Amino acid sequence: MARITVERAHSLGKEGARAKADKLADKLKAQYGLASSWSGDTLNLKRSGVKGAVVVGEDSLRIDVELGLLMSAMSGTVKAEIEKALDKALA
Repeated sequence: MARITVERAHSLGKEGARAKADKLADKLKAQYGLASSWSGDTLNLKRSGVKGAVVVGEDSLRIDVELGLLMSAMSGTVKAEIEKALDKALA
């Protein structure tokens, strides 16, 4: 299994960052079939072979992803896509 963590600072405030995380989750659901659910300030994401969480803070956003065995080979590509999507979402 591969683990990926990406963290970015933001100046959106917690509610603004939650809105961005929701929009990102909608896009991930449409593209990759990831299901999402909120638990406090953590947006949990899940599908076969992938489990992750978006942790929303007042001034930072952290994404933790755990890839299953088959997806682990693509961890570099997955991390680059996460960084690109997160930077775009927070822009």
